[in-house]
Amino acid sequence: MHDALSKVKLSEDKLHHRRAHDSYAAVSRGLSHGGGQTEPGELQQNVTNTRVTNELLVNEFINRFVGFTTLLLFMWAPKLAKLYHETKVAFQARMPDLQWNFARSPFAACTFNFGPRVVTRPHLDHANLAWGWCAITALGWFNADLGGHLILWDLRLVIRFPAGSTIFIPSAIIRHSNVPVQSHEIRSSFTQYTAGGLFRWARNGFRSNQDFEDTATDEEKAAREAEDSTRWEDGINMFSIIDEL
Repeated sequence: MHDALSKVKLSEDKLHHRRAHDSYAAVSRGLSHGGGQTEPGELQQNVTNTRVTNELLVNEFINRFVGFTTLLLFMWAPKLAKLYHETKVAFQARMPDLQWNFARSPFAACTFNFGPRVVTRPHLDHANLAWGWCAITALGWFNADLGGHLILWDLRLVIRFPAGSTIFIPSAIIRHSNVPVQSHEIRSSFTQYTAGGLFRWARNGFRSNQDFEDTATDEEKAAREAEDSTRWEDGINMFSIIDEL
């Protein structure tokens, strides 16, 4: 990813996004729904950044990370992983023209945070599924005792997070950021996630909330109301405890 940084083309305003403490290059690929989109679609990038990230999407080492994180997800959160996988399968059946980043990953999107020294502000990824997990993988060359730590503000945790480490967090509900690395060091990261809007679209029978309200039967609306009343609890119950694994 460090080699790819010199090839990425972003305007100055794109380097100063809401997550960035200091400016850094970040490019997202995959599927999303929200932010004014009328239906799910592929995240669009300029020709140069599409070419650069296309190379990363088939990179052997990136795909090893993807396989590793997929294994971890199914091992430690099997119920949640099942929801992600079934949602992906449903999209592939109903909207086959949409291109998924990785065959082995249930996540719909990823972001390449190129750096060269990625430092984020405390933030929430509010577009993601509230109880969903985001996979964060740290990359680069830095002394993990002196910087690069992951901070989970709401849990009051500072976690040593060396290059090559992966962690899953519910990034939509837990504020997180990271500690700067030293000025001569390199820190990038690779994140995988799925927008909550994709789950909502599938849950609505592959239609918007408004279309569901306009076309659903009384029975379907009653079932949805009952489902909504326990939705948060149902989401929390997708987290597994050790005795279940």
